[in-house]
Order: sequence, then C-alpha cells, then structure tokens
Amino acid sequence: MLCSLQIENYALIRSLQISFEKGMTVITGETGAGKSILMGALSLILGNRADTGVLLDHEKKCVVEAVFDISALSLEPFFEENDVDYQPSTIIRREIASNGKSRAFLNDTPVNLNVLKAFTSQLIDIHSQHQNLLFQNSDFRVNVIDEFAGIRPRVQAYQTAYAELLRKEKELAEMREARQLLLEKKDYLEFVYKELSEANLQPNEQEELEQEIEFLSHTESIKSNLFQSLHLLSDGDASVVEALREVKNLCASISPYHSDIEELTRRLDSSYIEVKDIVDEMSSLNDKVEYHPEVLEAKQQRLSRLYDLQQKHHVDSIPELIQRMNAFKDELDTLVSDEEKIENAAVSCKDLRETLIKEAKDISLSRQTAATSFDEKIIQKITQLGIPHGQFHVSLRTSTELQKNGIDRVDFLFTANLGFPLAEIEKVASGGEMSRLMLAVKSTISDQAMLPTIVFDEIDAGISGEVAGKMADTMHEMSERRQLLVITHLPQIAAKGHSHFMVYKQMEEGQSRTFVQSLDQQGRVEEIAKMMSGTPTTEATLQAARELLYS
Repeated sequence: MLCSLQIENYALIRSLQISFEKGMTVITGETGAGKSILMGALSLILGNRADTGVLLDHEKKCVVEAVFDISALSLEPFFEENDVDYQPSTIIRREIASNGKSRAFLNDTPVNLNVLKAFTSQLIDIHSQHQNLLFQNSDFRVNVIDEFAGIRPRVQAYQTAYAELLRKEKELAEMREARQLLLEKKDYLEFVYKELSEANLQPNEQEELEQEIEFLSHTESIKSNLFQSLHLLSDGDASVVEALREVKNLCASISPYHSDIEELTRRLDSSYIEVKDIVDEMSSLNDKVEYHPEVLEAKQQRLSRLYDLQQKHHVDSIPELIQRMNAFKDELDTLVSDEEKIENAAVSCKDLRETLIKEAKDISLSRQTAATSFDEKIIQKITQLGIPHGQFHVSLRTSTELQKNGIDRVDFLFTANLGFPLAEIEKVASGGEMSRLMLAVKSTISDQAMLPTIVFDEIDAGISGEVAGKMADTMHEMSERRQLLVITHLPQIAAKGHSHFMVYKQMEEGQSRTFVQSLDQQGRVEEIAKMMSGTPTTEATLQAARELLYS
C-alpha cells in the first residue's frame, strides 16, 4: 500500500507531505484547487515522463517521493533481477532538474523508467474518467478478461513467444529474399569466379611482368652497349685492361725507389683486378642476353590480361583481384550453406507457430469459460449501481490467424434498457453509464489483479443522486480488501471514506499555492456540507452532512 507521498517544488506545491492509511481515502476540493496536481505528482512515481514545466521554482529541482509497504507482495525476485536492495518499506523517488534531466531511484538505487514502470504496475492502478475510453481499446478488453480468468501470466508468456515468432519469420523472409537475389546472379558469380580462378593470379606477378617486359623490350640496345663496352675495355690497341696492366707493371718496376709509387702500384693492381672482373661479368651477361620476340609478346599478352581483369572489376592490383575472387567464392558457398539454414529456420518457425496455435486455442477456451461468469458478475454489479435492467455480454470471436493476444477478438456489449439489443459499450452507453460500467469492471477484476492500491480520479463523472450512493457502497466494499484513493466531487462518496483530505488553494507571497489538509470529523462534516449545497453552509446542510457521514 501507499504509505506516504512527499512533493517538493512541483507545479503550485512548494512543499507537501501526505500520509495514507488503509481502506478508503477520499480527496475533495473545489475545481481548480489542485487535485489534478496530486495525480500528476503521483504519475511521476509511476514512471511517467516530465519536463521543466512542472517546476515551481526553476532554480531548484523538483522531488517527488513515495513510500510503499510491500511486505505482503513477495517482490524479492524483482529486486534481485534488477540488482536493487529489497526493503519491505520501499522508497521511490523522482527528481526533475532545472535543465530538464530526470532521475529515478528505487531504495536509493538509480533505475530507468522502464524498471520503475514495471515495478509500480504491481503496486498501484490509477483510473481517471478519461479512461472510460479504454472500452474502445481491444487490448484493454482482452486484458480485463485475462485478469478475471487468472491467465495474464500465461498470456504474457504467449505474447513473448509470439513476438519471437514474428522476429523469426521476418529473419526467414529476409534469408529467403537474400538467397533469391543470389540465385538470380548465380550464373554471373560462377562465370566471374571461374574467369578469375583460371587466371591463376599471383600476388607479385604484375610487378615481375612489368620488369621482365621492360628488359625484353630493350635487349637490342642492351646487347649493343655491352658489346661496345667490352670492346673498349678489352679489345684493340686502346684496351683499358691492357693499358692498366702496362701502367701497373711500369710503376711496379720503380716502386722500390719511392713509397708513394709503391702505394700507387697497389691501387693500380686493385683497379686492374676490378676492371678485369667487370669485363668477365659483362662478357658473361653479353652471352646471356638474347632477343626473344615471342617471349616478349607472351608476357605482354599476360600483362594485358591482368590489366583487363583489373579494369573489369574496378580494382588497381592483383591482390584486390584475388580478394574479389574469394568474395565471389564466398557468395557461391553461401548459396549452399544458406539452403540448410533456411530449411532449419523454416522448421523452427513451423514448430513454434504450431505450438502457439495450440496455446492460443487453450487460452481461448479459458476466456470462453471465464466470460460467462464475468457477464454474471458485471450484470449483478451494474444492477447494484442503479442500472436495474442492464445487460452485459462478453463477445468472443475467434479467427484462424494468430494475433498478439491469441486468436480472439473481445467486444463488450451492453444495453441499459429492456427490449433493446446489445451493442458495443462505446456506442450506446452514456457518460454516467460508462463510469458505472468501468467501476463494475474494476471492482470485479481487482481481486484477481491483487493490486494493493487503486486510485479513482473522478470516476464518478455524470453520477448523482441514488446512484452516487450505490457507487460509494461499491467503492467502500472494494476498500475492505485493498487501499482505495478516491478523488470525488460527490458527497455520498466522500462520506464513505475512512479518511479524508481536502485540497485547497490560497495566496502565499503573492502567488497561488496548493495545499492539502487532513480533515477531522468536524472538518469532514463541513466539507461534505459544502459539497452538498455550496457555501455558506447552514445548520440544515451540516445536519444532512452528519447523517450522510454517520449512516
């Protein structure tokens, strides 16, 4: 249950703390006093988003803190799963900074809003008059029946599996589409792979070919120059080798007479040996160099082929060609491996779909069984709420196609008058009838939902007179099994509360501020009297309020 709510710097509230008791707590106040502000602050605790517009003083942060007693709810697994310390008296805090950033805490541990929503959804349910429109929502209608039938966990498990089926079927469709695209270009892939494979590509071949072609293209000039060089070095009267030999011998004969000549002789000897060695190597190279036009042509054709392949595949080197070839091979291999993957994925989808069809049919049977009992309970409650001839029926229509909620479409049919056919609630119910129907639904499923706290925010819209008293009795009965917070404008409902808060507005420092006051018995009498006849109150209205309060 909700034990307390503390609000700082929110809307028209500077600072406020409210303590709540078990049973039925009513909250009243004039229109515009700020009852909706309390609901807005409470909605922050439930994980709703907020912005800096909620700040009263934009220089300070807004803080809303609630304390819940969860000792009877067996929620320890939730805390373990989310790595939060469990406390029987759990504190939830929201902070809104002046820059718009929001933080949420569960027992002083920071949590994201999804965790906060998942947690508080097990603690409290807020229903406002605008939520009567939920009757138009197919998911709401299904959820109501599932709550009543006690199969919500089972349906949630189905929904998780159904989402998994949709994901798997999407993946399967994408795999098939990708395979079809590959099949459409299979012939091309096989052709280009074969073309590149048969080219026998070698990583360094291009550079080697270019060097060899450069050499073969100049063999004639190489041969000619080598021949002339050999002639100058070793042939004829002007032979460099012979001249060096003679100079070396001449110097050697006179080297004993001068040390410098001895050094020159050694250097001439080295030069003679080096030139002689050059002549020998040059002669050998000259013998090897031959002009082979057929070899040159073959290598030029090979290099041209490599250039053509590079241009065709928009690359600049043989290693890149090899990469392309390997990529084509991978795509061809994928055609083979994907076929097996697709077959396995198709079997998995088929098995899961069959399992879900069976589960959806079982869920549908549970809904059909619960629907009859639900009809009876709603008719009984709306009769008590002043619709004596009202009829209600849960219409279940099954289909062969799986949907998020199974195979059922759920409609709530209603008529308030004898002799009139049943029709969808949203088409035939008045505002007051909508409110009573929603209260009947909420009270019927509240035991199954096991929510410790329910908030009714002016659910009594369009209600008055005797019907208001009957609605008050229904709420009071509900509060015997759980905490009920009721924002109301009806004195009949206000009188049924175990405790009573009045919301009012007054000026403070030249600005309007919202305050909340806990009323004692005399205060309740005066507030209920004002609700009955306005102000000023008379002794007659005060007495009527006492009778209503103590009846």
